[in-house]
Amino acid sequence: MSHTAHIPSHRKPRQRASKSALRAGVAGGFLSTIAVAGAAGPAQAEPVTQTIEMPTIASNFSAAAAASAQATQQLALDIEKQADQDAAAAKAAKDAKKAHAEAVRKDEAKKKAEAAEKKAKAEAEAKERAERASRSTERTTLSASTGSSGSSSSGSSASAPSSSSSSNVSGSAASIVAFAKAQVGDAYVSGGTGPNAWDCSGLVQAAYRTANIDLPRVSQAQSTAGTQVSLDNLQPGDILYWGGAGSAYHVAIYIGGGQFVGAQNSSTGTVQRSMDYDRPTGAVRVL
Repeated sequence: MSHTAHIPSHRKPRQRASKSALRAGVAGGFLSTIAVAGAAGPAQAEPVTQTIEMPTIASNFSAAAAASAQATQQLALDIEKQADQDAAAAKAAKDAKKAHAEAVRKDEAKKKAEAAEKKAKAEAEAKERAERASRSTERTTLSASTGSSGSSSSGSSASAPSSSSSSNVSGSAASIVAFAKAQVGDAYVSGGTGPNAWDCSGLVQAAYRTANIDLPRVSQAQSTAGTQVSLDNLQPGDILYWGGAGSAYHVAIYIGGGQFVGAQNSSTGTVQRSMDYDRPTGAVRVL
């Protein structure tokens, strides 16, 4: 036995040749397989065509934002519309209140006016009744005095001298003058023949009837019913006329003192006026 046979060796044991060859073969086959696969890959591989759909987060967010904005706008419009409606209702209520107050004011004013008108009408009627009573009394007195004087006094008065005042007139002229003066204040009505409304010729005819003298009805005929006299030589009871003799459009009765009584028009009624107020054209004497 060798002296060194029991001394362990520090060198790495040599691998077996067969094991190394096997490892070399396996590695070579693997590399060959990779090479073959790499050479054949580009010619046989198919392209990937699958599309992956990503969630449409952006589009959904935009739609939600638009819907929110539309809802906010609609809410603002609704609030504005409600505010307009409230303002209109408030204005309508205010206008209605004002109209009601105005209606009440007008109604009160109308009632006051009607009351004042009614009062004035009552006073006018009372005054008219008093005047009618006074005229009736005066007419009764005139009729009694005319009947007692007889026809002789009327005949003698026809040639009586001129007088400047109706207070000195007697007989038929006095009756005519007194009747005419008693109608002052009566209304003027076209075609009126009394007892409280006259036209110009109706008053003259009625006045002469108190002296039992019948005159024509219209002014044209009355202006030629007697003798034409000068306006400077008038006597109470003479008939004054305006217009031409035979075509007169207005007549009145001279009562003396430069005065006449006539039913003038619907505005003035029956009045006593100075001849200077409306100078007549001519005069006719019937008595």
